[in-house]
Amino acid sequence: MTEPEEPAAGTDRPAARVVCLDRDGRVLLMHWYDQIARKDLWEPPGGGIDPGETALEAARRELTEETGLPGSAVRERFVEVRRDFWWLGVRYVKTEPFFLARFDEPRPAVDPGELTEEERLAYLGYEWAEELPAAVEPPDLAAVVAALTAGPAAGATP
Repeated sequence: MTEPEEPAAGTDRPAARVVCLDRDGRVLLMHWYDQIARKDLWEPPGGGIDPGETALEAARRELTEETGLPGSAVRERFVEVRRDFWWLGVRYVKTEPFFLARFDEPRPAVDPGELTEEERLAYLGYEWAEELPAAVEPPDLAAVVAALTAGPAAGATP
């Protein structure tokens, strides 16, 4: 298998993610399979910011589309997270805002009913994780959660 190619100019797009915590502090992770790298990964819900949309608006929309959970649960507080990852043969190097959403119940039901075709092909499920799996993206997600729940002011980088 050959190494994936470096991204061409213009392949990157801004995105936002949401760290969802249930009543007991479990983190919602979406499980994806990259068919090109033949690897699976876990990450918080989120996705691209559409033209004219703020990062907060995108985070709320993406949360609802990917999970069926109410976008109104996403708080304005965020931390900026430097990311360097491969997805479907493209390398992404960028900084993304990670927002926080809290839920008062244990393990709220997730319904990923509005996934795109690409997402449906890659989607393996979800989990309200008590411990973060080894294949979590970003790898420093525990530090991101700590920064969102007790760390520096909004907009800080963990």
